[in-house]
Amino acid sequence: MNENLYGVLTLFVSVCFILALKGLSSPKSARRGNLIGAAGAFIATDLVFFSPGMTHQHKWWILGAIFFGVIVGVPAARKIQMTQMPQLVALFNGVGGGAAALVAIVEYLKLGAGASTAEVVATVFTVIVGCVSFSGSVITFLKLQEIMTTRPVVFPGGRFVIAATLLGTLASAEWVIHSLGNTSLTVMAILALLFGVLFVLPVGGADVPIVISLLNAFTGLTVAASGYVLQSTLLIVAGTLVGASGTILTRLMAAAMGRSLFGTLFGAFTAKPQAAVEGGEVRSVKSSSPDDVAILLNYAQRVVIVPGFGLAVAQAQHTVRELADLLTAKGVDVAYGIHPVAGRMPGHMNVLLAEANVPYEQLVEMDEVNPTFPQTDVVLVVGANDVVNPAAKTTPGCPIYGMPILDVAEAGNVIFLKRSMRPGFAGIENELLYDPKTSLLFGDAKDSLTKVVSALKAL
Repeated sequence: MNENLYGVLTLFVSVCFILALKGLSSPKSARRGNLIGAAGAFIATDLVFFSPGMTHQHKWWILGAIFFGVIVGVPAARKIQMTQMPQLVALFNGVGGGAAALVAIVEYLKLGAGASTAEVVATVFTVIVGCVSFSGSVITFLKLQEIMTTRPVVFPGGRFVIAATLLGTLASAEWVIHSLGNTSLTVMAILALLFGVLFVLPVGGADVPIVISLLNAFTGLTVAASGYVLQSTLLIVAGTLVGASGTILTRLMAAAMGRSLFGTLFGAFTAKPQAAVEGGEVRSVKSSSPDDVAILLNYAQRVVIVPGFGLAVAQAQHTVRELADLLTAKGVDVAYGIHPVAGRMPGHMNVLLAEANVPYEQLVEMDEVNPTFPQTDVVLVVGANDVVNPAAKTTPGCPIYGMPILDVAEAGNVIFLKRSMRPGFAGIENELLYDPKTSLLFGDAKDSLTKVVSALKAL
């Protein structure tokens, strides 16, 4: 391929990536942004075959890798449920970081003693951050899948073990730079993998979305660094965009949780244990029937729907859209209150509701919807718990204390759609469930909403 044409296409792909990121900044343009990014990635992959030094043997290896990725990735992406999307994202992110680390190791072995100091430093950075991203992402997957406990995993002296592992990783990095040996590289990679595990273990379930975003930023940085090692402008541009956007998103998510990033990652070591509930008192809650809920909604002037992970579990997004359309047709003002960390990953609820073609103007972020709750007649909480839990304001030491929440308690009536009285992902009880203005509609969210819709149509 002509060198000038190759440069023009590289610039075009870079612009596609930038436009894709811009499109993903809004639910209304996210679909278009995703398509632009996919088109850019497709062209970038094709350009690899025309890069300098590419041989037929290299092309066959690349085609084999692409084929393997397709037969594994396509079925997984098609069969995955929306409830498992965060786990899939965590795994894909980890694979990206691990791949960047492996590429850097291969290049390091190929360059050998002829590697420049800059190339060795870039390689060391890529291997460390890539390994941390890989092992950390595996732990987030295990937590999200509830294969391991979602609670923070701490042990005596944990902070010192983590600090010692980090210092050991940095010391081994210095060893690699000065020795250019394979043994030092292996030790560094193992310590980085261990640090990634220790880095994520103290994070509780409620904070996992922030860690996913942070590890995504790590992966972007490794891709950018590997782009320097491989002298690939596209990898540098793509990695820098992912790293920068992931860093910004991480800061926004930490702010949404009402704490510093350091507190999110290591707060479990300093958190004070909560007092146990004394006496084992069994408190009663007020339950409702679908007919009761339908009547309450029918005479409301404003209704806010708060979606949560339970909505995704029940795959009830289309049913809740039908309910909202029915209420709107009756003249009811309907909005969706979206908390930044609702679900299991950033933007989880936006993606879920977009699947049901919910109008974008009905999606209202937390800061905008909170002032409207005193004027709201009914709040319908569908499978959410932690993002509306008053303990975030009233219970110091609890996993979500300090996190801004949706102030649904200020509404006239609150209806929770829940399968049971089981706590949310953070593992703490919600006192709002026992409030006199709160009613609970037990059962599968989709089934319950279907009954409410039928009852509402009959009125």
